[in-house]
Amino acid sequence: MTEAAELPPAPEQAREVFGERFADAVRYAELLAEAGVQRGLIGPREVPRLWERHLLNCAVLSEAVPEGVTVCDVGSGAGLPGIPLALVREDLNITLLEPLLRRTNFLTEVVELLGLDHVTVVRGRAEEVMGKLPPVHVVTARAVAPLDRLAAWGIPLLRPYGEMLALKGDTAEEELKAASTALTKLGAVSTSILHVGEGVVDPLSTVVRVEVGESPGGVRFAAKRAKAARTGRTRRRR
Repeated sequence: MTEAAELPPAPEQAREVFGERFADAVRYAELLAEAGVQRGLIGPREVPRLWERHLLNCAVLSEAVPEGVTVCDVGSGAGLPGIPLALVREDLNITLLEPLLRRTNFLTEVVELLGLDHVTVVRGRAEEVMGKLPPVHVVTARAVAPLDRLAAWGIPLLRPYGEMLALKGDTAEEELKAASTALTKLGAVSTSILHVGEGVVDPLSTVVRVEVGESPGGVRFAAKRAKAARTGRTRRRR
């Protein structure tokens, strides 16, 4: 194994952030550095910075998530940000949504190994599961797609007055401006940029928050949601 693929020791901040789940966070980091790299879920160059750039960067998203809500992590990939969030917030009910089989297999293994009973893995695309999964309070995502496309996938999965929290980088403000018209059509009523992780990560993690009104997804998805609900009722009667 090359030096670039060696996992560094966990920083002291990780002990503070993950608390009683610190050992599980270490095991998850090891799985990412080993099986995650071998299966092509994460690049070998990312291993030396797994803690700061990935696990801690995702774990501090918890600062923006309300207590006791349902969460859907769209395009969860190797479990970022969903699994770090699950490790620090056992009060959440989290769904990891991912279309690729090799990734969902990895996610299922991690969830079972770490005993994350409040996490469910679902294979599928966001546009395919609307109406099949219960609407959630919060949608999370990281490095999935530009904000306008991400919103088109994630916002329709929300409950009325829910919110999407997207971890973004330096382009967050530009993406938010570019997506403003699309967000309005999707039922967004408020947007903001948050910086979380003070004292944990440097630079701070940047989060785009999109809050929706009573019709997540806008008019276009209201009919789809109603049709899915009718189909679900018909199936239950049978």
